[in-house]
Amino acid sequence: MSKQIASSKDTSINEDRRKLLKGITTAAVASAVVSGAAQATSTDVVDIKPEDKKTTGYRETQHIRDYYDTL
Repeated sequence: MSKQIASSKDTSINEDRRKLLKGITTAAVASAVVSGAAQATSTDVVDIKPEDKKTTGYRETQHIRDYYDTL
């Protein structure tokens, strides 16, 4: 009879341990998701200046002007 009592006690301990590990794992995953979502939403907004917009054709930039000055 003592084996049955010890066996049911071990089972409840194992179930409690499993619940604890599941809870810890769930909390770790939830915190990783929250921190990832916070990083994704906290991106910096960059204003595009008119000279930074992509245009087609020839553009004379400062380093090209410097090169022309050396000729």
